[in-house]
Parts: sequence; C-alpha cells; structure tokens
Amino acid sequence: MTQPIIAILRGLTPTDALAVGEALIDAGIDRIEVPLNSPDPLESIRLMATAFAGRATIGAGTVLTVEDVARVADVGGRMIVSPNTNPEVIRETRRLGLESYPGVFTATECFAAIAAGATGLKLFPADQAGTVALKALRAVLPRDMSVYAVGGVGPNNFADWIAAGAQGFGIGSSLYKPGDSADQVGQRAREMVAALPA
Repeated sequence: MTQPIIAILRGLTPTDALAVGEALIDAGIDRIEVPLNSPDPLESIRLMATAFAGRATIGAGTVLTVEDVARVADVGGRMIVSPNTNPEVIRETRRLGLESYPGVFTATECFAAIAAGATGLKLFPADQAGTVALKALRAVLPRDMSVYAVGGVGPNNFADWIAAGAQGFGIGSSLYKPGDSADQVGQRAREMVAALPA
C-alpha cells in the first residue's frame, strides 16, 4: 500500500540507487526523489525509473529550472519536487505529464503554485512554518490539494502534522544519508511507516 511519504535521497550515488530503492519499496515507501545536487542524479533516477516501473514513482528534487524538468523527464522521472514556487517549472512539469510538488511557505505561494497546476504542495521548511501555520493555510486551500510537510518532521510529530492538515511527508536525512546501507535504510523506512497514524 502506498504510504504518504516521499523519500528524499540527497547524496545518493548510482552505485547504491537500486539497493536503496528496493529497500524503500519493500518497506512500503514507493515515492522516491533524488535531489539534483546529488552525484550523477539523472543516472540514479534513470536506473530506478527503469527497474521499478509500475512499482514506484521516481523523480527529482531541488528542481529549479525548466531545463532540469526536461532532463528528468528524458530519463524516465515522473515526479518533480522543488524547494520554491516557480510557475514556469510547474507548468512545464505538467505539460510533460509529470507530477509537480513545488515548495511553498505562504498563502501567496500556495495559490500561485495551484494556479500553475501543481499536483500537491510541499510546505518547506515545515518546522519553521509550524502546524499552526499549516492549519491556517488549510482553512483557505482547496480541500483536494495535498500538502506534504518537509523539514523537521518525523515519527514523533506525524500525528500533529496530520491533525493540522498534512496529507504526507518528505523525509530526508532521518531516512537516508550518503553511505548508509540498504539494510539501514530499510529498517528506518519500516519504522517510519509503522509510526504513521492508522
């Protein structure tokens, strides 16, 4: 079953991509992003997109330009995640048929992202915004627009964020750091999934 977690594999190398991806999918996390400031990110995305087709949604994070969107699409990536709200990037992502998760922090950014066609919103950095801010945003956002809390979220506060209106989470360094074994990542992923409110 798909869990409302996007794994953020910053620093992943192509050598480790398949083993780490397999460990995440086995644990129940089937949405994986490789930030573009990782070593050879497009090759990692290509490998996983090919190997896990039909089993997982693979994409890129830290996507800042329209050109980057095209490069990710060319290697089979299906999801574009950004730290910011750039309407051009969102529109190009959607034009190519990919999922778009731009970073937002304010109501203005949220509605600019929605107007450009965002699939969902990435509240970032979530720990700086806080659950009070998310609750206020949810009062005005469309009901069917998903918000993912990213930055400073984890098993100890999943329930608080969901209560405030989050539909999911982006989890980075508490799930994966460069050099971690696939077994370590798999164990953490299982703990994360188990910690989600039923």
